[in-house]
Formats: sequence, structure tokens, C-alpha cells
Amino acid sequence: MKAISYSRYGGPEVLEYGEVDDPKVGPDSVLVKVRAAAVNPVDWKCREGYLDQILDAVFPVIPGWDVSGVVVRPGASAPEFSVGDEVIGYVREDFLSRGTFAEYVAAPVRTLARKPRNLSFEEAAGLPLAGLTAYQVLVKALEVKRGETVLVHAAAGGVGSLAVQVAAHLGARVIGTAGERNHDYVRELGGEPVTYGEGLAERVRGLAPEGVDAVFDTIGGDTLKVSANLLAPEGRLVSIADPEVAGFGGRYYFVRPDAEDLRKLSELAEQGVLSVHVQETFPLERAADAHRLNQEGRTRGKIVVTVGQDTESAS
Repeated sequence: MKAISYSRYGGPEVLEYGEVDDPKVGPDSVLVKVRAAAVNPVDWKCREGYLDQILDAVFPVIPGWDVSGVVVRPGASAPEFSVGDEVIGYVREDFLSRGTFAEYVAAPVRTLARKPRNLSFEEAAGLPLAGLTAYQVLVKALEVKRGETVLVHAAAGGVGSLAVQVAAHLGARVIGTAGERNHDYVRELGGEPVTYGEGLAERVRGLAPEGVDAVFDTIGGDTLKVSANLLAPEGRLVSIADPEVAGFGGRYYFVRPDAEDLRKLSELAEQGVLSVHVQETFPLERAADAHRLNQEGRTRGKIVVTVGQDTESAS
């Protein structure tokens, strides 16, 4: 099959398009014909070796953890899905090797859910990792409750845009940091935008004088100190970007595959609660360009790689 792969750590130039071995389908997996795969910051961080201390790389590595596609063959112990089912998945294993930037991926059923019928394959591909991150942090780590005020950093990005929508659905008031060009977008999602950068603390305090109940950090670094100082008494801080958050009384969180959580996200999308904005798509052979664009860090919503010419939803 055709796929993108890399045989050593490095920049986008190490990504190669060509033939690789077809994936083997384990008993509790299904073979998925990939229609689209979203790009996430963790993809290029893995490619550059930043996660080498926690994830072994079995070269050549096919990158990508997000996928939308169609089941073409279930494994012997995978009755949950049938041939022709449209699915989405956060297909992460405990090592780097068999990713989703390929024509086919063997996906464990624990990583999959039905694709939302109202989303295109491109939109659906952007939901799993970012959506699960938003959902798990807000519901399980921050335990956001109705009536609370939540600060979401990088609210126009892939994770941030979904976090704003999930938090609003939970009944929270949402303040979201974003560049001025994205303020209207954040409002459309259900958030109150504030410009990040110098003076952020004063701008947030202007909206929430008593502080915020929860902070969802997607940036790390100096943002952690600012965030901690914006918390109301008993406020909670979670970061998905920087383990140093523990030094500010917060918690570091790494999203995990969860079929039930993913099913809930799919249902919320079908109910019109969640939408996925796709900023740009690239064909599989141009995955390196997709990585470069994502690495610039100014993405609104998601960047998606498509596989094959026909990428319209079959629903």
C-alpha cells in the first residue's frame, strides 16, 4: 500500500511517500480503508524525537493517530464493526510504527467509533484526538460543572476550538485566548475571546474579576504562571502541553483512546453540538507540507491529509 513513513527522526524532509507492507489485522482489530487523517502537533513532535523517552519508535514509522475511513475487514474477535461501516479513530498504540497516514490501517476496536453521519470524512478525521482531549480534560480531569467559568488557551486551535464547544455544552462560561483575527470564530463556538500576550491577566480579570474556576492550558511555558494566578479559590489547572504544570499546582494530561468517549463525541457532532473546522487539506503525498503548516502553530481548527481522490462523505 501507499503510505507516508520516516526511517529516522528529523524535520519534515524525512517523510517519504511510497510503498510499505500492508498492515496485519489482529483478532480485535479491523482493517480500515483510510479516507482522511488529521495532523496534530504530536505528530511532528514524534517525528522529531521529542517523545522518544516514552514511546519506542519501530522504524520505518507511519505517522498519524487520527483517522476517518471505511471498514473493509473485521478481525476474528471484532464483532463491533462490519464491512462498509464508516468509522473514526484515535489509533494510538504504545509505540510508534503503524500510523494512519496510509491507504489502510489496522485499528484496534478500542480506538474506534462510528463516524458522525453529518460530517464529511475530512471533518470527521479532525474529531478523535482533539475531541477526546477536550472531553477528557474538561469532564474527567477538570470536572467542569454548570455555571463555572473556564479559561481555554489557544481557543481557535484544534483542541481549543473543541474545548470551547464541549465546555459550553457542559453549561460553563468560556473565556478563550486567541489572536484578534480569530475572535469572531471563538464567539461562534460559544466563547468570549481575549487576546493572548502581554496584559492577558488584566484582560481575563476584566471579564472574571474573582478569577476562573478552571484553566485548560494548551501552550505551556510562561502561560502556566499566568494561568495559575488567574484561578479562583479552589480553581483547577490542567495542561496538555507542559508537565511543569505540577509546579503550579496543576495536572498534566495525555489523552488516551476510549471508544465510549469517542462514541459520545460522535453523538454530540450528530446533534449539532460539535463542529470541526478544516483549515486546509493536503493529498497524502504532500503530508510533509501538512506537517510544516501545522508546525507553524497558527492553525484555525484542523489540517487534514486526504487519501484517494473521492473524499466526500458516503452518508
